Amino acid sequence: MIVGIDEAGRGPVIGPLVMAGVLIEDDDKLRKLGVKDSKELTGLQRERLYDEIIKVVDKYKITIVSPQEIDDSLKSKTSNLNWLEADQSILILNELKPDLAYIDCPSNNIGQYTKYIEAKLKKKMKLVVEHGADATYAVASAASILAKVTRDREIEKIKAKIKMNFGSGYPSDPLTQGFLAKHYKDFPDIFRKTWKSYQNVVEGKQQKRLGEF
Repeated sequence: MIVGIDEAGRGPVIGPLVMAGVLIEDDDKLRKLGVKDSKELTGLQRERLYDEIIKVVDKYKITIVSPQEIDDSLKSKTSNLNWLEADQSILILNELKPDLAYIDCPSNNIGQYTKYIEAKLKKKMKLVVEHGADATYAVASAASILAKVTRDREIEKIKAKIKMNFGSGYPSDPLTQGFLAKHYKDFPDIFRKTWKSYQNVVEGKQQKRLGEF
């Protein structure tokens, strides 16, 4: 049994980080579906493949990490964004219990990242930890699609709840930038407050207020 693991939403200032793992015996089924790195697919293609992947895999696991959990991890002396991802991978692997896992690695130090995960596994398994695993292995591509679709759905839920459109949630998005500058105080739960883009807005507002005196 093999597992692929990937994430979506590592960089945005708004919304959760999502990680997904899929378990399957024969990944040829995934290749026949035409899975590929989620970034190479349109939103409609991802939505269609999401449903098809869930039908053919033996099991899957999706974890949704809130902005608060991300901030807590970055403020911690013992963790960071990479270790947070590793911890989510460990949760997925311990639940799905594969013999072999392909993991998309966010860290520059692949060896250290691999050892961190191996030390916390409940079952012995082979780990293939690589940069760009989601573009190389069908099972990791499938995980990337589940993660991306779930992240997109979570963003739409936030927009529906606050009844406002803030774009993609990425700091480079002009719509997100404008929303952040105007509403950073109004919806505190949706922002990653440790992000530089958020802190720059807060500091800029404080400087402006000080200048008014």
